[in-house]
Amino acid sequence: MPIRSNQPGLFGRPLHAVLGGGKIADILLWKDMKSSAAIVAGFSMVWFLFEVVEYNLVTLLCHILIALMLILFIWYNAAGLITWKLPDIYDFEIPDSTVRFIHKKFNLFLRKFYDISTGKDLRFFFVTIAGLWIMSTIGNFFSTVNLLYTTFLCLVTLPIMYERYEHEVDYLASKGNQDVKRLFNKLDSTVLNRIPRGPVKEKKYR
Repeated sequence: MPIRSNQPGLFGRPLHAVLGGGKIADILLWKDMKSSAAIVAGFSMVWFLFEVVEYNLVTLLCHILIALMLILFIWYNAAGLITWKLPDIYDFEIPDSTVRFIHKKFNLFLRKFYDISTGKDLRFFFVTIAGLWIMSTIGNFFSTVNLLYTTFLCLVTLPIMYERYEHEVDYLASKGNQDVKRLFNKLDSTVLNRIPRGPVKEKKYR
């Protein structure tokens, strides 16, 4: 059993804050059990329809929209016969905070991608290339739907598992990080430092 310490964790701050600290973080860490379970059930149903039933995407979307339209039509016109409250139009809108969060993360991804691609850190550049190549190889053994579904399952299981076993994971990650650093220091001194590089201009982000 690894020794627990007061050193900062793998991310340097609570995982909930790393994930944005909002509704999305609550869902990924299963703090909102109903929403998390509903999303997992929904994605599992979509995976089942595509991979098992072999539904076509356009056909599925059309059938879903038809079903929603029929439900709302019956609900609205039978409002005098049932006691259920009619859904409000704002119930179907995506919150602004969600859009801002996605927009912010996408811009951050673009900036990171640019910084890595310019070769400012050659070690990270080659690690990224190797990682993408490995992912592309793995992708040959999965269909797009299976790959997306597997990624989704990782998103909703790995964060909560990390939060539960944070100290053990941090201990293993620390040991692995030390081994990787030793490997790349050796690679840096024998290979990367001999590669000629041109000057990289610094650019300010707006």
